[in-house]
Amino acid sequence: MKKAILFLVVTFVSFVAYSQEISGDWNGILKVQGTQLRLVFHITKTDSGYVSTMDSPDQKAFGIPVTSTKFENSILTIEITNPKIEYSGKLDLENNIVGTFKQSGMVLPMDLSKEKKEKEIIKREQEPTMPYPYYTEEVKFENKKDSITLAGTLTLPTKDGVYPVVVMITGSGPQNRDEELMGHKPFLIIADYLTRKGIAVLRYDDRGTAESQGKFGTATTKDFASDVKAAVSFLKTRKEINKKQIGLIGHSEGGIIAPMVAATSKDISFIILLAGTGIPGNELLLLQQELIGRASGATEEELKNSKEINQGLFKIILKSNNTDSLKTLLTAYINKSIKDLPESKRPKDADIPDMVNQQVVQITSPWMLYFIKYNPFLILKDVKCPVLALNGSKDLQVPSKVNLEAIQKGLQKGGNKKVTIKELPGLNHLFQECTTGSPSEYANIEQTFSPVALNEISSWILKLVKSKK
Repeated sequence: MKKAILFLVVTFVSFVAYSQEISGDWNGILKVQGTQLRLVFHITKTDSGYVSTMDSPDQKAFGIPVTSTKFENSILTIEITNPKIEYSGKLDLENNIVGTFKQSGMVLPMDLSKEKKEKEIIKREQEPTMPYPYYTEEVKFENKKDSITLAGTLTLPTKDGVYPVVVMITGSGPQNRDEELMGHKPFLIIADYLTRKGIAVLRYDDRGTAESQGKFGTATTKDFASDVKAAVSFLKTRKEINKKQIGLIGHSEGGIIAPMVAATSKDISFIILLAGTGIPGNELLLLQQELIGRASGATEEELKNSKEINQGLFKIILKSNNTDSLKTLLTAYINKSIKDLPESKRPKDADIPDMVNQQVVQITSPWMLYFIKYNPFLILKDVKCPVLALNGSKDLQVPSKVNLEAIQKGLQKGGNKKVTIKELPGLNHLFQECTTGSPSEYANIEQTFSPVALNEISSWILKLVKSKK
């Protein structure tokens, strides 16, 4: 009797699964380090099986061709050869697909539903809510050199008046005007705080991002510096801005850009470097990889091997002036490095060509090549305006001591005595109060930007502009 009951249950479950329809639109939300990314698979049944495409609405990518779509025994399997994406999930009795998303060694849970999904709203206590007690204006300005229009937000203590102003400069990667990442909006927090203190703020979307025109993927740090100059030119046309009190606040890569602009422009009256770098890009990346790797649990042997491989890679890059020949050299070098790995750590032979190609493409991008070869120390001697350099003691991306020392030495070399250097205890790269400083903590920390850091910034600016009145 028990066998008969079991048979009936199995038959019923199989029938239900078989009768469910897989064709249609399947919606999911991928959560990566605090960032939520909506994905949609459009699946169609044909005489020979299933075909599909994928949308990534938040990345404005639609109709991405899917290489293979299979649905067998209630299991949906989707493969996209380029950019090497795999999804596998099981259709349950409630018509949901429970599965995992894989890409470049990363494995993340992601469930699919035929119902449209909205991203989870993450409330950060520091984020200001409207109405703001100050004037806010959406603005656009032109980078005439590159013929692109940039979009941003200008905040003024009041609509009428004349105020000191700062231009906010984001870190690496495509960032919107709030420098939004992992559920945090640090530039919104800073802009709100400073505007309430009587300081105007202009923050804008990076070129090719959000509402700004241009191509982000082909731009270098030098190109982003030209966008900052365009922002300064725009501010000089505004009657509410004190033309003799225009400053720059740069975070991370923005801390490289601010000195580049200040060294070549008499319009800049002060700059603030938030986790800015003072050492060459190749040296910074080696330190960064070591510190983050150790915090992530890598062994000392693994760190040593990784450092040796990357040192060899950077050596090839620093000697090369031709991108095509560089790609050939890097391909051979990376292939050899993989071959020398222990068998247990070596990827599958079938995966190696795509993996090597992806790495070479990333390394030889215009931005990466410029960053690796650029030495910010060399430009600092030409910065003559007052400088505030802040860094968190637990910053693993731009280690504080070595970079703050290099910044100070570079500025001193040029005779600049109007320099304030501070290491802020217990803060990470995003200027959050943290435990380890690891990037894996960023999304889980409720705080977006330390009040101590906010006070350091505003107090320094207000003291400076007051002394110039």
